[in-house]
Amino acid sequence: MDLAFLWFWIIGFFFIGYFVLDGFDFGVGMSLPFLAKDDVGRRQIINTIGPVWDLNETWLIVAGACLFAAFPEWYATLFSGFYLPLLLILLALIARGVSFEYRHQRDGLRWKRSFDTMIVVGSAVPAFLWGVAFANIVQGVPIDADMEFTGSLLTLLNPYGLLGGATTLLLFFVHGVTFVALKTDGPVHEKARRLATRAGVLAVAVAAVFVLWTVSAHFSLPVLALGAVAAVCLIASVLANARDREGRAFAFGAVTIVAAVAMLFFALFPNVMPSSTDPAFNLTIENASSTDYTLTIMSWAALIFVPLVLAYQAWTYWIFRKRVTRARIETAAASAH
Repeated sequence: MDLAFLWFWIIGFFFIGYFVLDGFDFGVGMSLPFLAKDDVGRRQIINTIGPVWDLNETWLIVAGACLFAAFPEWYATLFSGFYLPLLLILLALIARGVSFEYRHQRDGLRWKRSFDTMIVVGSAVPAFLWGVAFANIVQGVPIDADMEFTGSLLTLLNPYGLLGGATTLLLFFVHGVTFVALKTDGPVHEKARRLATRAGVLAVAVAAVFVLWTVSAHFSLPVLALGAVAAVCLIASVLANARDREGRAFAFGAVTIVAAVAMLFFALFPNVMPSSTDPAFNLTIENASSTDYTLTIMSWAALIFVPLVLAYQAWTYWIFRKRVTRARIETAAASAH
């Protein structure tokens, strides 16, 4: 296989990992106003992702770095054309990260509520805008003969792009709420399980429209098969959660996101950014990639370091596999005072 094609799928792998892992982080952050009525409940929710949220975000850093090195033309066109949405995503991620670290530094109610609001907004904005961005990448955007984006922010806010944003927002929300149900006990657990079922029904309806639109516009057997897998697994996740099987529900939710993102990459292939101006201006895997020498060095580095990163992340999740109980949070709060 040509190395450029190999790296297209490696970058797809990193984005799939990012959306699965940081996706439930976003969902957990968005769930704060719905699942917790007191600070103990909010701490219980936040502590479910406390040890892993920053590790999950490294997948985005690696994906971006690989995109820059393997496909510089794709990177340049994407980041210049999608500058404002990507800037908003970056600012939201910064605000969310700061909030995780600072909300517990004071006991004041106003202080904590301010940072809780930043967590919610900092989770919802990327969850929505990533869907808008990827939907537009797949659909195609105005690109001229010089590989430059000629549209504006309003160009990206088209029906398919907005539907993509709504789909990722809901999928990540359900994925995160299911994770909260899996990792907590008491009132938060029960509220999360009920909310995941209700939100899951809405997610099924919205995602179904997005999948059908994508399949009809970019039909191929892999796109059709992956769209079907995503739909079946999302329904299975909702049903498993309704039966109080949070582990299965979370696993099915993860497979849903894997299949949905893989569907988008297959819909994009062999392009990396189609041009809605003229198909002759499409950025493809071949005309947007780096040299074979660069890709060869990257391949050896990936062969060595990717297994190490995967092993470390698996070990981290194993160490922090236990439920975050309300009693533990209350005991910690009492000892702190």
